Parts: sequence; structure tokens; C-alpha cells
Amino acid sequence: MIEIDERGFDRDAFGALSGRWAERVRLGRAGGGRRYAVLLPETADWLALFLAIREAGGGVLPIHPATPRTAARRLAERAGCDRLLLADGEVEILEPSEEPQSGVLLQMSSGTTGAPKCASRPWAEIEAELSAYVAGFPEPDDMTPVVACPTTHSYGLICGVLAGLKRGRAPKIVNAQNPKSLIRILKETEKPLLYSSPAVLHTLAQLMPAGETIHGVMTSGALLPAPWFAKIRERSDHMFQQYGCSEAGVVAVNREVTAADEMGRALPHLRLSAGGSREAPGEILVDVAGRRVETHDLGYLKTDGTLVFVSRLDDTINVSGLNVYPGEVEDAAMAHPDVSDAVAFRIADPFAGERVGLIVVGERRIDESALRDWCRANLAGHQTPAAILQVEAAPRQANGKVSRREVAALYAERKLATLTEAAR
Repeated sequence: MIEIDERGFDRDAFGALSGRWAERVRLGRAGGGRRYAVLLPETADWLALFLAIREAGGGVLPIHPATPRTAARRLAERAGCDRLLLADGEVEILEPSEEPQSGVLLQMSSGTTGAPKCASRPWAEIEAELSAYVAGFPEPDDMTPVVACPTTHSYGLICGVLAGLKRGRAPKIVNAQNPKSLIRILKETEKPLLYSSPAVLHTLAQLMPAGETIHGVMTSGALLPAPWFAKIRERSDHMFQQYGCSEAGVVAVNREVTAADEMGRALPHLRLSAGGSREAPGEILVDVAGRRVETHDLGYLKTDGTLVFVSRLDDTINVSGLNVYPGEVEDAAMAHPDVSDAVAFRIADPFAGERVGLIVVGERRIDESALRDWCRANLAGHQTPAAILQVEAAPRQANGKVSRREVAALYAERKLATLTEAAR
């Protein structure tokens, strides 16, 4: 049925584990009328309890296992949960400000553009998404999903685990912290389809032995920089990409990626609208389950219905009235042979209003003046970074995304560790 950290569970064994957790937290008949925030360190325990709560008709807020207890409680309270479930079956009773709505999957947004917000989606809507995902994206039907990303996030939980089970494929859930172990597992798996973050996929593409490829990879959550895309595309037989958000789930899937910014076509259970061209992008809007979701992303639809992602609305940098999309700056910087990663962000400027800031990562010291000249040769004047800082690593969240707002704040507060400081 499922494999977690190379330990196999058949249906009976996993059902028994779900039953034990249901008893430990006293799920009982009342479970269908409650919202549970779940903070468990072991993936098997978390998934077993998740399935038990869903079966009982309760509400679930998945919380990443690295989250401190005090922070988990704040998230649970923000989501209106009345129970916080912890390791060893401990149950902390909360007092929501209003009667909680049960029978829902609760998810916190990534927070890349501000404080995380809670999205509430009924189980019936999740089932509709799964049916549309499997029907509209049939390529993985004969592949084994290998989930190397958090199952407390919808990407790993819905697309990797639940969709795999719905296809009748036994998912393999693995730890992405050890790339060499992950490569071994992929080699041992028949027709693997790897669900992971762009950063992990790029690392694997660099470490894979010459001449070897991964059967299938899925990327989501962040636009791949052009150099990363080229490397991953080269080292995979099948490359897929999907686009979505916490409020609507998976929106579009690209069934064979040839360009990093092409997110694919909308799934059949929803309607999608955006701008008409790269020169005139518009906000990506999704109509699903009788409501409209404003994604706060910029994009446009090609004539064949393919969604092309341009930028986060809040990430767009306005330099003297001219829009700068961070991805274009990052692609130009990462084309430099010494730059392995880059993040462009907004900095205040008394004359232009805003300018482009850039942090870069490289194995050796990068000459700032030479890199600035490189950017000038490959970008328009208003796109050229006004400030460049080399750091040891770009600050990424657990799901692989970068919060440009956070990077900008760290830069303004002089809290970004430079390469020199990191070496001390």
C-alpha cells in the first residue's frame, strides 16, 4: 500500500496503525465534529492519523514536524482548531473563537508575500481535485510515485501520496536530506516519478553519474531558474510541472515540459483566466467549487490554453514606473559561470522608488564589479541590480520556496551572512 523510509506497510498494517492512533487521541464518534492540528515527528504516524481523521469526517491541519510546539499552537489557533495532537498521543485542548467547521483540509499558505493565511477546503473538494488530477494527467499511471518532500504540504500529501493511492500505485516516501540515498532508491524503483522541490531536483541532476537519468520528475512551488531547468531536463526522461495554490489545489499540469515558465493546461474541474501575452500579463484567477480564487500571481494564457507564469504580483519591482520581474534578473545572473543560485528582490531607492537587489551563491568568490558588468550586458538598465551581495546560501523555506519579502528585510537589517562572515 505504502512505503515510508524504506519500510513497507500493507493495507492491513497501515489500517491497524490508523486504528491505534485513533484510540490514542480518542477520536471516537466526536472526531467528525472537530478540527485537529497534527504535529507528529514520524511520517508513518502522521499519515496514519490523517487517514483516520479524514475517515471520521474531521478537519485536519497538517503541521511540519520541525515546527516548535509554541509555534504549532499559534498555527492551530489561527486555523480555528479545537485540538492539537502531539507525539505519544498527547492532546492539547484549544478554545477556538467560533464553532469550527469540520470535514475540511486546512492548509497554511507559504507566506512568501506576507503572513501565512489559512485555506479551508472540504473533503469533497479534495476528492474532486484528485479525480481531475488523475484523469487530466494520466502519464504517471504506470509510474511509482517517490515523494521526497514534506507530506504535511499539499504537494506531497495530495499529489504524491493520495493521487498515487488513487491510481493504485504504492507511494514511496523518502527523506530528501540525503541525496545519495535518494539516488539509490530511485535506481531501485521501477519507473520512479520523483515529487520534490526545485532545489533537490537540481542537486540530484548535478550528482547523478554521467549517462544516467531519472525516469520522471515533477517540479512545483517555484519557477525554475533557466540553468537549473536545462540541467534537470537533461537528466530526466520525463519532466512534468504543475502550478497551484493552497486555496484551489492543483490548477494546471504541464505533461511534458519544454520551457521553465510553462505551467501547462488547467485541470478539467476548474476554470482559469489570466493575461493575453507576455507583454500584457494579468493576475491568474481560478474559478473552482463555486468561488473565485485570486492567486496574486501574474501570467498569461497561450492560444493553446497553456498557462505561462511571469511573477508573483508582490514580487514585481517597480523601477521608475517600469516593471522588473525577478526571474528575468535571476536567469541572467545565473548564466554567469560562477553563480549557482540567485535571488532578486526589492530595495528602496530615493530617486527611482525601487531598485533591484540581488544575492548570489557560488563556490568561489564572485567579483561584484564583473558580475554587475555581466548583468548590464544581459539586462536592460532598469533591470540591472543596484546592489549585489554574495552569501553562503539563499534562505529557502521547507518547501523550497524563497520569500523575497524576507530576503529584502534581512538585507535591510544587515542580517544576511556574507561569504566572508560565514567562513569565520
